[in-house]
Amino acid sequence: MPLTDYLIDQAGIDWAKVLRPLHALLLSDLTVWLVNRFGDVVFVRDDGSVDMLDVGGTAVKRLADSRDHLTFLMDESGNANNWLMIPLVDKCVAAGLHLQPGQSYSYRQPPLLGGNYTVANTVIMPLAEHYAFYGMLYDRTKDLPDGTKVKFRVTS
Repeated sequence: MPLTDYLIDQAGIDWAKVLRPLHALLLSDLTVWLVNRFGDVVFVRDDGSVDMLDVGGTAVKRLADSRDHLTFLMDESGNANNWLMIPLVDKCVAAGLHLQPGQSYSYRQPPLLGGNYTVANTVIMPLAEHYAFYGMLYDRTKDLPDGTKVKFRVTS
Protein backbone atom coordinates (compact mmCIF):
# COMPACT_ATOMS: atom_id res chain seq x y z
CA MET A 1 0.00 0.00 0.00
CA PRO A 2 1.18 3.56 -0.57
CA LEU A 3 2.19 5.65 2.44
CA THR A 4 -0.95 7.79 2.05
CA ASP A 5 -3.06 4.74 2.96
CA TYR A 6 -1.78 5.16 6.52
CA LEU A 7 -2.37 8.90 6.76
CA ILE A 8 -5.42 11.07 7.32
CA ASP A 9 -6.28 13.36 4.42
CA GLN A 10 -5.79 16.86 5.83
CA ALA A 11 -7.97 18.66 3.26
CA GLY A 12 -10.46 20.98 4.91
CA ILE A 13 -9.35 20.31 8.48
CA ASP A 14 -8.71 23.32 10.71
CA TRP A 15 -5.84 21.82 12.70
CA ALA A 16 -5.52 24.79 15.04
CA LYS A 17 -9.14 24.25 16.05
CA VAL A 18 -9.23 20.44 16.33
CA LEU A 19 -5.92 20.29 18.22
CA ARG A 20 -6.86 23.09 20.65
CA PRO A 21 -7.79 20.59 23.43
CA LEU A 22 -4.16 19.40 23.37
CA HIS A 23 -2.64 22.90 23.49
CA ALA A 24 -0.83 22.12 26.75
CA LEU A 25 1.24 19.48 24.92
CA LEU A 26 1.86 21.53 21.78
CA LEU A 27 3.71 24.77 21.31
CA SER A 28 2.49 27.40 18.89
CA ASP A 29 5.61 27.14 16.70
CA LEU A 30 4.58 24.10 14.70
CA THR A 31 3.29 23.06 11.32
CA VAL A 32 1.22 19.89 10.96
CA TRP A 33 2.98 17.71 8.40
CA LEU A 34 1.57 14.15 8.64
CA VAL A 35 -1.25 12.61 10.68
CA ASN A 36 -1.51 8.84 10.96
CA ARG A 37 -4.87 7.09 10.98
CA PHE A 38 -4.85 6.95 14.79
CA GLY A 39 -4.57 10.74 14.93
CA ASP A 40 -0.91 10.89 15.95
CA VAL A 41 0.43 14.16 14.56
CA VAL A 42 3.88 14.55 13.02
CA PHE A 43 4.71 18.24 13.06
CA VAL A 44 7.58 20.51 12.16
CA ARG A 45 8.75 23.17 14.58
CA ASP A 46 10.06 26.58 13.49
CA ASP A 47 13.64 25.33 13.92
CA GLY A 48 12.91 22.57 11.37
CA SER A 49 12.94 19.70 13.85
CA VAL A 50 10.22 17.06 13.60
CA ASP A 51 8.21 15.86 16.61
CA MET A 52 5.26 13.53 17.01
CA LEU A 53 2.24 13.88 19.25
CA ASP A 54 1.42 10.34 20.40
CA VAL A 55 -2.24 10.89 21.18
CA GLY A 56 -2.89 7.52 22.84
CA GLY A 57 0.03 8.02 25.20
CA THR A 58 -0.56 11.80 25.49
CA ALA A 59 3.12 12.58 24.91
CA VAL A 60 5.27 14.48 22.43
CA LYS A 61 8.55 12.97 21.28
CA ARG A 62 11.32 14.14 18.97
CA LEU A 63 11.60 12.05 15.80
CA ALA A 64 14.17 13.84 13.66
CA ASP A 65 16.26 16.96 13.16
CA SER A 66 14.51 17.82 9.88
CA ARG A 67 11.99 16.58 7.30
CA ASP A 68 14.81 15.07 5.24
CA HIS A 69 16.17 13.35 8.34
CA LEU A 70 12.72 11.89 9.10
CA THR A 71 12.39 10.65 5.52
CA PHE A 72 15.73 8.85 5.95
CA LEU A 73 14.75 7.44 9.37
CA MET A 74 11.37 6.26 8.06
CA ASP A 75 13.22 3.59 6.05
CA GLU A 76 15.05 2.24 9.10
CA SER A 77 13.83 -0.98 10.67
CA GLY A 78 10.39 -0.64 12.19
CA ASN A 79 10.12 3.16 12.23
CA ALA A 80 7.40 3.44 9.58
CA ASN A 81 5.47 0.58 11.20
CA ASN A 82 5.68 2.28 14.60
CA TRP A 83 5.11 5.89 13.59
CA LEU A 84 2.32 5.18 11.10
CA MET A 85 0.96 2.13 12.95
CA ILE A 86 0.98 0.20 9.67
CA PRO A 87 0.33 -3.31 11.04
CA LEU A 88 -2.63 -2.19 13.18
CA VAL A 89 -4.12 -0.06 10.38
CA ASP A 90 -3.88 -3.07 8.05
CA LYS A 91 -5.71 -5.23 10.60
CA CYS A 92 -8.41 -2.56 11.11
CA VAL A 93 -9.03 -2.30 7.36
CA ALA A 94 -9.13 -6.11 7.06
CA ALA A 95 -11.70 -6.14 9.90
CA GLY A 96 -13.94 -3.73 7.97
CA LEU A 97 -13.13 -0.57 9.94
CA HIS A 98 -13.02 2.03 7.17
CA LEU A 99 -12.52 5.72 7.92
CA GLN A 100 -14.55 8.51 6.35
CA PRO A 101 -13.18 12.04 5.91
CA GLY A 102 -12.75 13.78 9.27
CA GLN A 103 -12.48 10.52 11.22
CA SER A 104 -9.65 8.64 12.91
CA TYR A 105 -9.19 5.40 14.71
CA SER A 106 -9.29 5.75 18.48
CA TYR A 107 -9.28 3.42 21.47
CA ARG A 108 -12.03 1.94 23.64
CA GLN A 109 -9.55 1.94 26.54
CA PRO A 110 -6.79 4.52 26.06
CA PRO A 111 -3.23 3.15 26.00
CA LEU A 112 -2.36 5.70 28.69
CA LEU A 113 -4.78 3.78 30.93
CA GLY A 114 -3.56 0.31 29.99
CA GLY A 115 -5.44 -0.21 26.73
CA ASN A 116 -3.90 -2.41 24.08
CA TYR A 117 -3.02 -1.54 20.50
CA THR A 118 -5.41 -4.10 19.00
CA VAL A 119 -8.37 -4.16 16.63
CA ALA A 120 -10.62 -5.20 19.51
CA ASN A 121 -9.65 -1.99 21.33
CA THR A 122 -10.15 0.21 18.23
CA VAL A 123 -13.15 2.41 17.42
CA ILE A 124 -13.80 5.03 14.74
CA MET A 125 -14.30 8.56 16.03
CA PRO A 126 -14.61 12.07 14.56
CA LEU A 127 -11.23 13.81 14.79
CA ALA A 128 -12.55 16.67 16.91
CA GLU A 129 -14.01 14.24 19.49
CA HIS A 130 -10.82 12.14 19.47
CA TYR A 131 -8.64 15.14 20.31
CA ALA A 132 -11.15 16.59 22.78
CA PHE A 133 -11.20 13.33 24.73
CA TYR A 134 -7.42 12.98 24.82
CA GLY A 135 -7.02 16.65 25.76
CA MET A 136 -9.34 16.09 28.73
CA LEU A 137 -7.51 12.87 29.63
CA TYR A 138 -4.14 14.64 29.53
CA ASP A 139 -5.40 17.55 31.66
CA ARG A 140 -6.71 15.16 34.31
CA THR A 141 -3.69 12.84 34.44
CA LYS A 142 -0.63 14.97 33.64
CA ASP A 143 0.37 15.53 37.27
CA LEU A 144 -0.25 11.97 38.47
CA PRO A 145 2.74 9.73 39.18
CA ASP A 146 3.18 6.65 36.97
CA GLY A 147 1.17 3.70 38.24
CA THR A 148 -1.56 5.81 39.88
CA LYS A 149 -4.93 4.06 39.72
CA VAL A 150 -7.61 6.25 38.17
CA LYS A 151 -11.35 5.98 37.90
CA PHE A 152 -13.46 7.91 35.41
CA ARG A 153 -17.22 8.28 35.43
CA VAL A 154 -18.60 8.61 31.93
CA THR A 155 -21.67 10.78 31.53
CA SER A 156 -23.55 11.20 28.25
